[in-house]
Amino acid sequence: MRKKLFSNHVNLDSFIPATEADKEYMVQMRPSSTFFKDGVKRLLKNKVATISLLIIILTTLLSIFLPMLWPYAYDQQMGVQPGKMVDASFNNLSPFEYGKTELARIADGERIFPHIFGTDSAGRDYFIRIVYGTRISLAVGFFASIIVLIIGMTIGSVAGYFGGKVDLIIMRIVDIIYSHPDMLMVILLASVLQIALKALLEGTVLEKIGSNILSLFIVFAVLYWVSMSRLIRGQILSLREQEYILAARASGAKGRWIIRKHLIPNSISVVIISTALQIPNAIFTESYLSFLGLGVNAPMPSLGSLASDALNGITSYSYRLVIPAVVISLIVLSLNLLGDGLRDAFDPKLNG
Repeated sequence: MRKKLFSNHVNLDSFIPATEADKEYMVQMRPSSTFFKDGVKRLLKNKVATISLLIIILTTLLSIFLPMLWPYAYDQQMGVQPGKMVDASFNNLSPFEYGKTELARIADGERIFPHIFGTDSAGRDYFIRIVYGTRISLAVGFFASIIVLIIGMTIGSVAGYFGGKVDLIIMRIVDIIYSHPDMLMVILLASVLQIALKALLEGTVLEKIGSNILSLFIVFAVLYWVSMSRLIRGQILSLREQEYILAARASGAKGRWIIRKHLIPNSISVVIISTALQIPNAIFTESYLSFLGLGVNAPMPSLGSLASDALNGITSYSYRLVIPAVVISLIVLSLNLLGDGLRDAFDPKLNG
């Protein structure tokens, strides 16, 4: 029975059961996924970001495991032997050169591992100092970003959720910190803190880490959380008006629970992107502070301190300045490109 023209009869052909072929054609099932999995898939499709991620992973792994296999230590002076005269032939060796003692051992048939980047003015292997400097710069960058993330996320969440006077007071503090010149405040704080912490750390477990590194972390904790807190505050201000937040309040949920269970998980894209872009900023800050002598304590190397030491022999050994500068540029560029890729992958506004 078919439906007649201008009649109210139901077309029975519309109620014929679909065949299996019709179901396969009409129903397209999508495998279940999560926000993080979708973001990772989009990130891996970005070739520039993927290559940058591989460079960062490879650099991090080499800086961690290569010193375990390298025959020279970062503070080992080749020409200084206990009970013997100092052999000055190890100072300022060019790449793949050997000192007099090593040449004599090679002549006797012994195999000596080469100095790939030569040695510095104190006779220390320059390659392993570059590796250790990379490790220090990456460690400072990652740990400083975690500190900034924790402080910025906590303060931004509180300001965005409670609003009112709490938000007003926090935002005025943020404005005061923003009004000060960053470079000047960083240098002043690092100079004052390293002197104040040096006396406090004597005889403690933290003495080995050094007052300069701890002062860097304090500088990041004091100054660099404001951008993160502003971003998270703006995100939470828009999220707290949603219906599910109203339902949570109506059911008697406390503000701390709502922030932890609802607001922060829904702001995770902003958190990931901001943290990824904060790491190169922290590495660059540590590098120029070490370049100025306010970074890591000697003899522990940093890429910035290595570049600063290379200035003394820039006309004769210019490669000593070029190598740490290239490493810093490669790390910071890779992290910035990865941060851009994470923003494109995890920002829901850019992905519809």
